[in-house]
Amino acid sequence: MKVISAYSIKGGVGKTAAAVNLAYLCALEGARTLVWDLDPQGAATYYLGQKPGTTTGAKKLIFGDAELSDIVTETRYANLDAIPADFRNRKLDVFLDRGKKNPHRRLDRLLAPMAADYDCVILDCPPGINLLSESVFYASDVLLVPLIPTTLSVRAFDLLTRYVHEEQRKDRVRDISIAAFFSMVDRRKQLHNSFVEVLPDERAGVMRCVVPSATEIERMGVNRAPIHAFAPSSRAAAAYEELWREVKRIAGDSWLGSTLATAGQ
Repeated sequence: MKVISAYSIKGGVGKTAAAVNLAYLCALEGARTLVWDLDPQGAATYYLGQKPGTTTGAKKLIFGDAELSDIVTETRYANLDAIPADFRNRKLDVFLDRGKKNPHRRLDRLLAPMAADYDCVILDCPPGINLLSESVFYASDVLLVPLIPTTLSVRAFDLLTRYVHEEQRKDRVRDISIAAFFSMVDRRKQLHNSFVEVLPDERAGVMRCVVPSATEIERMGVNRAPIHAFAPSSRAAAAYEELWREVKRIAGDSWLGSTLATAGQ
């Protein structure tokens, strides 16, 4: 089982859209896929047409009184399940701090039993850096980071990579791959074009994948669905297909080796 976490220090950068669309593409290829919406705002839950969680709170998960399998729900898409957001998740880092020792390993321990049922878990993470972030880093194989082509966004990415590398030196993060992609790109802007062309050569972990600023992405909220469910021929859909191919390459596992074309045959 691979764990891919859509994460950013900054909010509003296209993280959730990437998580939901890549999860859909993963499931479309036949992989058993689970989306865990860790963000109390619940955008991924909303996009997938799910209701927010109401029965098992974060406290029960952290202190061992519940299992993830207790709160998994089916979506309307084949091979794609979800753990809906719970507003109580806003206290996850607090509960982690009060929980058992090695709190940065708690999510990894919670996810371990899910390997019997899923090939891929995609975590949609809240923005910021805290104890929950550390637990996400430890549990993840790939950290998928949307990168708006602006100076401040690049500074935030540099801060994140330094932090992850420091945690790795402390043996608090396993061998995680950082995979940044360009998000909300407007090709009419010279600055955006400059960052897209130059940054992959200057920063390790920055891919050349470009997700445009597109109406179809905004329509995900109206349709409450991944883009491929309502606009499969759009340029945004093609961008997420390219991104998924790159993430599969980085994840480097045999079950991720097929392409959309192969899956459709």
